[in-house]
Amino acid sequence: MEGEGINLLFGVEGLKVHSKMCIIEREEGNKLKRYGFVSTGNFNESTARIYTDYTLFTSDQRIIKDVNRVFDFFETNYKIFSYKHLITSPHYTQPALFKLIDTEIENVKLGKQAYIMLKMNSISNYKMIDKLYEASNTGVKIQMIVRGICCLIPGIPKMSENIEVISIVDKFLEHTRLFIFANDDEPKIYISSADLMTRNIDNRVEVTCPIYDADIKQELIDTFEICWSDNVKTRILNIDQNNHYKRNNFPEVRSQLETYNYYLNKLEN
Repeated sequence: MEGEGINLLFGVEGLKVHSKMCIIEREEGNKLKRYGFVSTGNFNESTARIYTDYTLFTSDQRIIKDVNRVFDFFETNYKIFSYKHLITSPHYTQPALFKLIDTEIENVKLGKQAYIMLKMNSISNYKMIDKLYEASNTGVKIQMIVRGICCLIPGIPKMSENIEVISIVDKFLEHTRLFIFANDDEPKIYISSADLMTRNIDNRVEVTCPIYDADIKQELIDTFEICWSDNVKTRILNIDQNNHYKRNNFPEVRSQLETYNYYLNKLEN
């Protein structure tokens, strides 16, 4: 590949690159236009058929400039770059997420709207878990969809009584990472390559990307709420670890099917 003029970057020794990004440059007229691609899932044609992921294709130069800085880090990794929009591991993920959680804590104390909605594969980082416990104890309502490992214990009085956790396992692997913060009714929404695990926060190159477009924000909130209403493939996580299926008297909702119908309806209308 190098013989054909392709510049290969081999990353940073001992630091796994787990982010999923792409920058495309194209001549349009007399100008060079750049497009960016940030995803929660891998560039893998096989798993794309069986995984559920979120992908942002954007021409927003604010995001693209930050993505370029991540690639610059691969070339000159002795420098620690700063980012205006992206949240990156291993340098910034924990403090940035703590700041977002702290905003919800302050807002609930002020009587403002405050909630957190998270969707991920796993959560096992104890500092992050303790921070969510802190938010719960101040009254922040937290809804979490965690497919796999969950070291957080929801529903414990005076510890996690404001946290609910469910897991969805269905035909397609739930692989998306989505972080939603109420921000006093002006939601801050991110998609991420990172789970809330120590390896993702401290030991990998990860990218958490903000969503600025209002329509896309609403889509992500809608799809989270579809998942949360699932009463077919959802299991409820609790201290007893019995993982009972969620059952209620509402109409049957299988979230993967309903998400498909949601987007089909948007196409038709």
